[in-house]
Amino acid sequence: MRSESAPAAPSGSVSTTPAPVAAVPASAAVAGFPFRTSLSLEPLIAYWKAGEDSANAGIALLSRSVGAQVAAADWARGSITDLEQLECNCDLVETLMLAVFPPASFETDIVGAVAPFQRHSFYYTPRFADVLLNTQHIIKQPLNISMEQLEAYTTRMAYQLILDKVYGVKLPLQTGVVFTVPDYQMGLYRHYSVDFNSTFLGVKVEGEKPELSEEQVDFLSRNLHRTELWLELLPPESFVLEGFNILHLVDVTEQEVLSELKYDLLERDVLQASDRLEQIQEKLRVLFGKPALQLGIAAYDENKRAFVDFGRKINHSFLTKQLHNPDAGSGFRQIYGRLWADRRPLVLEDVEQADIPEDLREQILSLGIRSAILALLPYGDDTVGLLELASPTVGELNEFSLEYVNQFLPLFAVAVKRNAEDLQTRVQAIVKEKFTAIHPTMEWRFTDAAQNLLQKLEDGNRQAEMEDIVFHDVYPLHGACDIRGSSAARNEAIQADLIEHLTLAGKVLKKASDFQQLPILDELRFYVGKNLRRLRQGMASGDEVSIFDSIRTEMEPLFEYLGQNTPELRPVIAQYWAQIDPELGILYKRRKAFEQSTTLLNDAIAAYLDEEDAKAQAMFPHYFQRFKTDGVEHNIYVGAALVEDKPFDLVFLKNLRLWQLLTMVEITRRTAALRDQLPLPLETTQLILIHGQPLSIRFRQDERQFDVDGAYNIRYEIIKKRIDKATIMGTGERLTQPGSLALVYSQQREADEYFEYLDYLQDRGLLEEEIEELELEELQGTKGLLALRVKVKMEEK
Repeated sequence: MRSESAPAAPSGSVSTTPAPVAAVPASAAVAGFPFRTSLSLEPLIAYWKAGEDSANAGIALLSRSVGAQVAAADWARGSITDLEQLECNCDLVETLMLAVFPPASFETDIVGAVAPFQRHSFYYTPRFADVLLNTQHIIKQPLNISMEQLEAYTTRMAYQLILDKVYGVKLPLQTGVVFTVPDYQMGLYRHYSVDFNSTFLGVKVEGEKPELSEEQVDFLSRNLHRTELWLELLPPESFVLEGFNILHLVDVTEQEVLSELKYDLLERDVLQASDRLEQIQEKLRVLFGKPALQLGIAAYDENKRAFVDFGRKINHSFLTKQLHNPDAGSGFRQIYGRLWADRRPLVLEDVEQADIPEDLREQILSLGIRSAILALLPYGDDTVGLLELASPTVGELNEFSLEYVNQFLPLFAVAVKRNAEDLQTRVQAIVKEKFTAIHPTMEWRFTDAAQNLLQKLEDGNRQAEMEDIVFHDVYPLHGACDIRGSSAARNEAIQADLIEHLTLAGKVLKKASDFQQLPILDELRFYVGKNLRRLRQGMASGDEVSIFDSIRTEMEPLFEYLGQNTPELRPVIAQYWAQIDPELGILYKRRKAFEQSTTLLNDAIAAYLDEEDAKAQAMFPHYFQRFKTDGVEHNIYVGAALVEDKPFDLVFLKNLRLWQLLTMVEITRRTAALRDQLPLPLETTQLILIHGQPLSIRFRQDERQFDVDGAYNIRYEIIKKRIDKATIMGTGERLTQPGSLALVYSQQREADEYFEYLDYLQDRGLLEEEIEELELEELQGTKGLLALRVKVKMEEK
């Protein structure tokens, strides 16, 4: 195709010495290109001249014919300074260009000829003009490459050509450049790989040829992108580029878009930002060549077993919108079932005629969608989401479109999976910030609350607060394993350690009086004697602190002094320090035995409870909490509100109550067997509080724990905290006794249910035959409590 005539204008090339160049518009030059250039057909004429001697008769005949035309056209020789000459002699130009532009592919190839590394094309195919040229036949500025980048690229190509043509050194070709150019007819953009062919481009040396050593050539080859080094060793004014370039374009839109999608979808939060999702949608429009294409994405929540939008910011899913409509959903479920069964995308070439549920058809048509593709996003064996493509035109999306869909579907699956993981990480961060460690049974509810809070914050509501976490109609179970007489045992241990400590200090003071006549020694001996007499009668509140403070601040500094200055006292002082715990600084014998014993008991009880609860959780999920004091208490809540998507039946409550009884019986037997192994023999008592009515529990964010909710339910909490001190009516005897299991209740029907359980345990040989039915003394704030008490059969030794 001939170029239209262009007005003559000064050359746009940059050089210090003027050279003959084609008269092209200044805008056609590559700004900053350092070499002088000359448009010439001589390299092409030389090609045809060589063809005259070809063994191929056809080529030889054509070449001689071309030679005859050239011989009659002096204007075609040497440097062409006027582009109008190419226009006026177009027949010869078209004949010459047969070597570059094959007639068979002229209408389909994207090829153009330009002056050396310039932007004006003087000969081109129709598609080259459509894709890359403006109305003045100037190459459009690519959207993805700046003039500075284009200058650097063409300069490197020119230097590689110089090394090849002048110095006989071939360097590896540069990686291809890709032009992104607008397609105004379609209203999109496309990507083209561009090959700058320099077959018909020669290099003329001006003046003396710059010398290059092998070391310099090697140095330059390892510094291709350092233009300043090339300019220094090979000054541009020493060379003139003569001939023309051939630009050959190949449409690589599909490969480029898929590559861009890959990198985009690997970025974090790409599906959470509405502008980024719009960019991805635009890339898909380019890939399909459909300017009105719509993209929708919904994630699949395994826990909820439902598709969900990625939040209001990118609520583009047109299929899952009907999930928010209480009257809709059946159509979606049918389509999802079909997608799941077929495991391949569903193509709706014409929504009005498609075989889909009517409610879904109306939903899609109401959005202006006339053709669509719905595809599950697979990740391994799982489904992580749903991808939707839609068009307002019937038939724009069809079976042929699946070729593209199958290529990028895995990319979206990875992005959705990663987005879900990142979202879960953010949700967990809120859970950890707002709550304590959450029991697995309830975690789903806290996760929902955290997701709701995150959504509000992302919607711009910076004042949003965490919603209340309340579980209604749950059944409580409470049990306690107390160490009998732990307070008294602790006080006795402290008292005995204090007496021994003072006695040891008194021995040092008495011995010191034999060698030192100091009034302070007599005063301290008096203090020791007075406190020993009082401690043997009993220990008062504050005695422990005051006595240890006096020993530490008054006696022990004196012992240090006496030990340094009175050698005779060193043995008795050494005996004193040998009895003192080096870390605590006190005499720590009986208390140590008590604390070791309580720790062994508590650890044994807690470990067994944890082990058994793991088994009970497998029967039915429930909230379980245990904590250590002087013994181990545990709280259990079970009910439908605590679990997600799992039916609850009262049989699970009965099963859990029986499990609790069995567990407490075993704890009674285990702690009894452990008694003889303890440093200080201690016994445990076991208590269960029966509460037949469901109640509500609320998470207290200020205290980071659960508590009963409502005035009526508070009575249960009061009873739970006070029954460990309960006594039997009329006798004053403590309800809880070692070797026995006590069950406290307030209604007879509660006792009737537990009588059945106790009967079963008696039949198994775990309980004694006698069951005591007892009435309890009134506790502060509670009255009318009853109890059952039964002895546990210990294992045979």
